[in-house]
Amino acid sequence: MPYVNIRITREQEHVTSEQKAALIKGVTDLLVDVINRGPATTVVVIDEVDTDNYGVGGETITVRRKKNK
Repeated sequence: MPYVNIRITREQEHVTSEQKAALIKGVTDLLVDVINRGPATTVVVIDEVDTDNYGVGGETITVRRKKNK
């Protein structure tokens, strides 16, 4: 049973339910096409991560984005 976890940052412009549905369908279809796994057994989870909880180079994404404005 394939399990795919997609993590995206939670932005001011939220990812819509329709976009999430398209991601889930697209990833499921890709696994069917590439590794011949049935869609009924494919699990896709989307986690939205607050930019305060995600960092690069010792700084949160929130801080990095404020610096780059």
